[in-house]
Amino acid sequence: MKILFSAKPDVWDDYEAPLRRALDAAGLRYDLSRDHAPGDVDYIVFAPNGPVKDFTPYVNTRLVMGLWAGVETVVGNETLTQPLARMVDDGLTRGMVEWVVGHVMRHHLGLDAHIHGQDGEWRNDVYPPLAQDRPVTVLGLGELGSACGQALAGLGFPVTGWSRSPKRIDGLTCLSGADGLRDALTDAQIVVLLLPQTPATEDILNADTLALLAPGAVIVNPGRGPLIDDDALLAALDSGAVGAATLDVFRTEPLPRDHPYWAHPRVTVTPHIASTTRPETAAQVIAANIARGERGEPFLHLVDRTAGY
Repeated sequence: MKILFSAKPDVWDDYEAPLRRALDAAGLRYDLSRDHAPGDVDYIVFAPNGPVKDFTPYVNTRLVMGLWAGVETVVGNETLTQPLARMVDDGLTRGMVEWVVGHVMRHHLGLDAHIHGQDGEWRNDVYPPLAQDRPVTVLGLGELGSACGQALAGLGFPVTGWSRSPKRIDGLTCLSGADGLRDALTDAQIVVLLLPQTPATEDILNADTLALLAPGAVIVNPGRGPLIDDDALLAALDSGAVGAATLDVFRTEPLPRDHPYWAHPRVTVTPHIASTTRPETAAQVIAANIARGERGEPFLHLVDRTAGY
């Protein structure tokens, strides 16, 4: 069985040994390479910035396995007719939970006033509410959104989650649809965005939806840049309607040096580091999916092309 690794050369250096360990542990007989003849390839381990752009020659490929959680840059590739699996990796999920919880707690506790206010003034006149009195909304209830929502609920926050289709998740109030979105955002004090990027989710936070939030609400976006109408968010930040935003993802990356987010006093920019695919845990996911295919079992984490994720 031949496995093609299609990603940047430096990524191969990170993944080769973990992949071989995981494939060996799964008891698979394989030939893993960056240079198989297309017609011989059974499985492709794929990053969108790798060399494979045209999937037409891969006529015998049974599954394309993405190394990234997002698939928006490949799902529209008309040559990709093979099944496509997105990366659902426990290491990526745990990393995202830690980043989201850290930044939500930072804003909830008002840590910036003390971290940046080391000027000799004794600021002891404002106390944060308890978590139970701070409503949080998580937009997107996939693997990452569900895990982050449950982690925040475990800390005592009342968490409302919204998704395009109905879901039931322990500890969360789950809403869906257009009316559900409005209800989820109304009076939310902290909003975490973990939706996929699709035509239906672009600019989901805009002037109208931002106006639903509690005055001075906080936006935390480790999802995708186009989920936010940047002009609308900047206007809300300037007016104080939105109190702060921590943004990890942007329409253009790296974020241009002259972008107003860099200098805005209410914005924290992080450089798309909220979480990442980790070779050791991702390799185990890849090996497990290949093993399922070799046993004739259904693949996991398949992308719905019509939904875009």
